[in-house]
Amino acid sequence: MRSLVVAGVGTDVGKTVFAAGLTGALEAAYWKPVQSGLDGGGDSARVAALAKLGPDRILPEVWRLRTPASPHHAAALEGVEIDADALVPPSCDRQLVIEGAGGVLTPLNNRVLYADVFARWALPVIVCAPTGLGTINHTLLTLEALRARSVPVLGVAFIGEAVPSSEAAIVSFGAVRRLGRLPWLSPLEPAALAAAFAAGFDRDAFA
Repeated sequence: MRSLVVAGVGTDVGKTVFAAGLTGALEAAYWKPVQSGLDGGGDSARVAALAKLGPDRILPEVWRLRTPASPHHAAALEGVEIDADALVPPSCDRQLVIEGAGGVLTPLNNRVLYADVFARWALPVIVCAPTGLGTINHTLLTLEALRARSVPVLGVAFIGEAVPSSEAAIVSFGAVRRLGRLPWLSPLEPAALAAAFAAGFDRDAFA
């Protein structure tokens, strides 16, 4: 049961909702190493609610920071520095879904980016890409940043309405696997997310 990393091409691209759908579909556990911004309990609380996970399937964050900002800046505002070397995927008796923060080049401190940590972990990364305007550039740059560090990329999960031309360009230019697409859901609730994830993705692709 391999651990999987969920990363995004930027902030607010839908990766937390995707991570919730993936965690539920795989009957996995969820881990957010660094949480910056604690309104509503943070992403762990949101994933727990959307995937209907018990406390045993939500692993505690290493860093919980109050300010909704880049982790390195949120930590500086609280007078601490994130020790990137201390971010080690925890042992788990089931598959583990790990969610990053922001884009893959988000800083954790003044020396280390999230992509550097992904390289050390050497775990397969799923890139969440919105289907809106600008996604081709953002997604291809994200793939280049990961591959420059020899980070294994499992594929791209698209988020939003279907835009076949953009999705095809990313798959072709990025030489990457299209894992599927999750539409924006309104209302966003557990049953709708589970159904949309099952319709949009092949569970075996993540096994």
